[in-house]
Amino acid sequence: MSDVDAREAVARSHREEWARLVASLTRRFGDLDIAEEAVAEAFATALERWPAHGIPPNPGGWLTTTANRKAIDRIRRESKLDGKVKEAQRVFDDDPPEPLGAIDDDRLRLLFTCCHPALAMEARVALTLRMVGGLTVPEIARAFLVQETAMGQRVTRAKAKIKAAHVPYRVPAAEDLPARVSGVLAVLFLVFNEGYLSTGADTDPVRHDLTGEAIRLGRLLRALLPQDGEVAGLLALMLLTEARGAARVSASGELVTLGEQDRGTWDAALVAEGHRLVRERLVAGVAPGRYQLLAAINAVHTSARDVRDTDWSQVVALYDQLVRLDPSPIVALNRAVAVAELDGPEVALAAVDRLEDRLAGYHAYHATRADLLRRTGRSQASRAAYGRAIELAGNTAEVAYLSRRRDQLG
Repeated sequence: MSDVDAREAVARSHREEWARLVASLTRRFGDLDIAEEAVAEAFATALERWPAHGIPPNPGGWLTTTANRKAIDRIRRESKLDGKVKEAQRVFDDDPPEPLGAIDDDRLRLLFTCCHPALAMEARVALTLRMVGGLTVPEIARAFLVQETAMGQRVTRAKAKIKAAHVPYRVPAAEDLPARVSGVLAVLFLVFNEGYLSTGADTDPVRHDLTGEAIRLGRLLRALLPQDGEVAGLLALMLLTEARGAARVSASGELVTLGEQDRGTWDAALVAEGHRLVRERLVAGVAPGRYQLLAAINAVHTSARDVRDTDWSQVVALYDQLVRLDPSPIVALNRAVAVAELDGPEVALAAVDRLEDRLAGYHAYHATRADLLRRTGRSQASRAAYGRAIELAGNTAEVAYLSRRRDQLG
């Protein structure tokens, strides 16, 4: 067994097992800090032992047992009351745990725990990315454009607040769900986005473990709240985006933009499911929310057999509705991309330039501006904008794409 094989096995297990392990230990020990530390120690032990002793037949089971023992060891080291140690021993009981909510899923309970309204929204997102998504603190810091130390403190404070406030580890009661779900959706959307286009320079450019987990949790939320339009909208948005996953990165590791993708490789089943959800919300006759509008925009894109067949007037009209709900600079930037197709790059460039003060540190702003400058014949300014986008981008596939586009300008 080579070190490389063992490390790849540990990395694969981390992607597949992290959220389940943290959720399982949180349920059993009632402490996020103990759960996270024990799981992290279990993976560290795997890195030490698997190269020497081989990958176990059931890596997930090995990690579960190891993490449970690490948690019990910590409780004993801290000289907790005997009762607490006895409670910890439940990890070895054969009896299944009692269901704790409408859907008996540890990771869904963990999601609601991390998204409790006692926490500020930025803390909820950071904690969920760490506990449910398994992202490292540096990865989360890059996603938030903040320093690693500040992000580490944010995650630590969030865990401490959950413990001090005795936040229950459960899916809220039915009457409390609607008030809690908007925060959960916001976090799920960010988890999905981190998988869709990873911010880490040393990670896979597309992380299907994160997008897959976000979709799985989205389906569970849909089962909990079948009449909630925004739950359906977010699920549709994720499905329609994930459907294009196989076409997003070339064999050479370069990002492939929507207009250049081989649409024959899109997942037809996911596209059909996403379209059904979008149509379902249209028939409901209720004013759409943010996620429903984003899903509708993606439905227009995935309905076109070729990028030239895209109904750009409909896309712009949907963005006009979205801007009224969410007047953020990123929405305005995305709207400008559609305007360029409808009214030309000069009109779009004027709209993009108005966003400079708010998006100067955002790589996609400079990438969009670079493309529009290229299309208007301003090669030198376009090269400079591509250069700034490359400096700010962390995704390796995106950097490769932007570098090629810049180099084509000569």
